[in-house]
Amino acid sequence: MTIAFISHSDCGRHDTGWGAVEHVGRLRAITRAFREVPELFMSLLHHEGRYADAEELALVHDAKYVSGIQDISLAGGGQLDPDTVASEGSWLAATAAAGCVLDGVDMSFDGRAIRSFSAVRPPGHHAIRDSSMGFCIFGNVALAAHYARRTHRADRVLIVDWDVHHGNGTQALVEHDPGIHFVSMHQWPWYPGTGAASEHGIGNLWNIPMAAGLPPEQYVDALRSGIDAATVGFTPDLVLISAGFDSLAGDPLGGFTLEMEHVALLTRELVQRAGVWCGGRVVSALEGGYAPERLGEASMVHLEALG
Repeated sequence: MTIAFISHSDCGRHDTGWGAVEHVGRLRAITRAFREVPELFMSLLHHEGRYADAEELALVHDAKYVSGIQDISLAGGGQLDPDTVASEGSWLAATAAAGCVLDGVDMSFDGRAIRSFSAVRPPGHHAIRDSSMGFCIFGNVALAAHYARRTHRADRVLIVDWDVHHGNGTQALVEHDPGIHFVSMHQWPWYPGTGAASEHGIGNLWNIPMAAGLPPEQYVDALRSGIDAATVGFTPDLVLISAGFDSLAGDPLGGFTLEMEHVALLTRELVQRAGVWCGGRVVSALEGGYAPERLGEASMVHLEALG
C-alpha cells in the first residue's frame, strides 16, 4: 500500500524570522530526521504538491481576504495579526500548504496513495474565514474537508485534531456542515481560549479540553472517547488529521506530556479504524510543533505508523 510524503519547496519561503517559534527550521528538521530512517524514506511516495487556487480557497475563505494576502505578499509582506506575519514568499507558501493537503485528498480517492502526510507551513487550524490567526493563513484541513465533499462526493468526513491548541479556525469553518465531524483534544485553559466542551456546533463538534501535565494515557483515552462519540452512526468516507506535535512533552508552547509511542499509537488506531470505515483513507497535515528535533522525530513515527 502506497503512503505519500507530500511537501512543497515554497513552504520554506514563508519567512517569519529565526526569532519566531514558527520558522522554516521546522521543515528542515523533518528533512534531517529522514537521514536516521533511510528505509522509511525509500518506502514512501515523495510528492511535491500543487498550489490551491482562488476558487478552491473560496470554499472556506472570503475572496477579499484571499486577494488581500496575495497583495500583502506582493508588496513585500507585513503583520497580518498580532501573531502572524507575511513575507514576500508567504502567498506561495500558504497556497502550496493548502494545495499539498488537497493533493493528499485527491491521491487518497484515486488510489495513488491511500494515506499521506503533508509536511507544510504555514499551519492552518486557527485561520478563520476572513482573517489569519495564530501563525495560520489558510485553513488547510478544513478546506480539505469541504474539498473532499465537493470534488469527491464524500458524504462524511472526520477531522481529528490533536494539536495542543484548539483548532478554532477549523471549528468555525466546519461547524455548520453536518457531513463533517470535528474532534479536537487541546489544552485548557490555553490559547486561543475556545474549545469548551459545551461547544457542539450543530451536533458535529466534539471538543475535549484537558489540563496540562496529566499522565499521557489520559490524553490518549480522552481522544479515543471523543472519536468513539463522533462516529456513532457516522461512518467516515475520509479521515483527516491535524497533526500538531506541540502536544508532545517539552514543547515550548504547550503542557501536554505525549511521547513518540503515543503518536504511533494514535496514528495506528486511526489507520485501523479507517480500514474499517473507508478503505484506509487517511490524510494528515502538519499543524504545530515548535521543538524542531522532536517535530522531526514525531513526523517519522507518524509516517511509519501511517504505513
